[in-house]
Amino acid sequence: MTTTANQIAPPTAGAHRAEAASVDEIRAHFPALTRMQHGSPIAYFDGPGGTQVPQEVVDAMSDYLLHHNANTHWQYPTSQETDAMIADSRQAIADFLNSSPDEVAFGANMTTLTFHLARALGREWKAGDEVVITELDHHGNVAPWRALERERGIVIRSVRLDPETGTLDMRDLAAKLTPRAKLLAINVASNALGTITDPLVVTQMAHQAGAEVFIDAVHFAPHNLVDVKASGWDFLACSADKFYGPHIGILLGKKARIVLSASRPVRKTMRASSARGPRSTSSRRSRDAAAAGAIVFRPLSRCYIRAARNCSLGCGMDSAASTA
Repeated sequence: MTTTANQIAPPTAGAHRAEAASVDEIRAHFPALTRMQHGSPIAYFDGPGGTQVPQEVVDAMSDYLLHHNANTHWQYPTSQETDAMIADSRQAIADFLNSSPDEVAFGANMTTLTFHLARALGREWKAGDEVVITELDHHGNVAPWRALERERGIVIRSVRLDPETGTLDMRDLAAKLTPRAKLLAINVASNALGTITDPLVVTQMAHQAGAEVFIDAVHFAPHNLVDVKASGWDFLACSADKFYGPHIGILLGKKARIVLSASRPVRKTMRASSARGPRSTSSRRSRDAAAAGAIVFRPLSRCYIRAARNCSLGCGMDSAASTA
């Protein structure tokens, strides 16, 4: 039996089945959920605004700042430990999204990383080139491209939302993907409505039109098992704070695309640096501490996502930690 992104293969005959954790055991990982409000325990439902953080993530970040805090790429112990920690963090994200660690960059947040990417790509475009966005996209995947519209003279095309269904008008998307389209920048899971737009279908449509694809997976990654290698996406961004990690943005770019860009001297963002992977785009201290937390949320997030991915996207992932 094959499994899809929304199925878990049943155990084989005689296979040991681990006992599910209780609600209290899950909540015990989250100090924020020990809070009492009006004499009752709380449940936190603002998943689109960010999830609560397990104690293990905070401990990992504190341990780095207290015992390993150093600059990178120097020949003394804490610097080498920092290098190793960042490499392990990139590997954790690569495992989580099924990508390569040398395609992973960290940044302050998804919006900041998208601004960096937009400015980098914009250097290759000319006035009249087009970027396609949608009415389902949130500000972080709109403002960076609108800025390029003002700065570079590119044209923004926005795909209509069907208000009756809360889904995109796919005919309008096909019409907006003209030969001048350079990029489809699309949110494949709405953090407002919970609407899922099939990322493989829109990617195929964009590539057939000759456009690259940037996937805003901020609200998709916490609820679906992402497979970057199999998807064909050119770029993807998400935020660890949406799946129990620290407040840090994650940007993936195809290695071939990064290497190509690195050969152009005007392009700085996401430039390859030997085997170290793309340059990160946030301040070093906050980035490194958050990256330390990324190592921890790898096993945590996989476990919780498998348990909660059948929940409604509109409820927010952290509701699973509170009530699952």
